[in-house]
Amino acid sequence: MSSDFQRRKVAGVFNAMDVDGDGFLTEGDFRALTDRWTAIRGWAPGTEGHEKLTGVMMGWWQALLAASDRNRDGKVSLDEVLLVVDELPGRPETVGATADAMFDAVDENGDGEISAAEYRQAIEAWTGRTTDTDHIFPILDGNGDGHLSREEFVVLWTEFWAGDDQGAAGSLVFGWVAAH
Repeated sequence: MSSDFQRRKVAGVFNAMDVDGDGFLTEGDFRALTDRWTAIRGWAPGTEGHEKLTGVMMGWWQALLAASDRNRDGKVSLDEVLLVVDELPGRPETVGATADAMFDAVDENGDGEISAAEYRQAIEAWTGRTTDTDHIFPILDGNGDGHLSREEFVVLWTEFWAGDDQGAAGSLVFGWVAAH
């Protein structure tokens, strides 16, 4: 069973992704989130970047729906997500695969690193508002080299989704909104 901390951090992400605020995640929410993110990047439909990001986000929706939609109503509640989160510590390959896909989405220029600017852009896409991440990124960037490698991101993503340590840097991977 999810701890209060896990529930809070997952609820923060869930609420940011629930674009229409109806208490459920739906394909429409993921499309709206994808549209926000591609608009921030200035990518029009049909461009390579737009198609790649849309593929990642809609693929994540399909994976979430398949794993979480226990009553098969085509939408996912917070409680359904939390049931899956409870299983994630025993499924590191699933968490790692999702982290890889999200890394590719956040790494806008495809250089194999997530910069502070790319991280900020991702958080602003998730939250739908301008967000100061200047204090968070250095915490995530544990080795202080100015970027997140794929390996670092997988660890952070795993700490967020499969972890329960409030002091873990990964608890901030979605910014302050999910950690507090």
